[in-house]
Amino acid sequence: MPTIQKTYEMSASPEEVFNALVDPELIQIWSGDEAQMSSKVGGTFSLWGGQMYGVNLEVVKNKRLVQEWSYDQWADASRVTFVIKATGKKTVVELTHEGVPEKSVNSISDGWDTYYLGAMQEMFETVKK
Repeated sequence: MPTIQKTYEMSASPEEVFNALVDPELIQIWSGDEAQMSSKVGGTFSLWGGQMYGVNLEVVKNKRLVQEWSYDQWADASRVTFVIKATGKKTVVELTHEGVPEKSVNSISDGWDTYYLGAMQEMFETVKK
């Protein structure tokens, strides 16, 4: 199964970025939808009305988040890794999404830009202005 790799630069600190990945209230702001999210290993999450859901496999506060992602239309789960790195006054998020279903690669790739990390990036740009 294919892997998607992307890099996003955020106008925020690593702590702010990490919080935007794990705080349900912040996720609701940038996603525009209700979210349930845990910041603990083994904790579960649910996004977009439960269509996307999973479990946290690894949590290193302000540095790394690894999650198993399932989608109600996928046969198998995938793995998403967020690596968070400070670069001066900004933060870079390196995304690796492994095990993406072949038929969904383009839509999932676009979804990261439009609905997830791209939306988070936009939220930080708006807040910092």
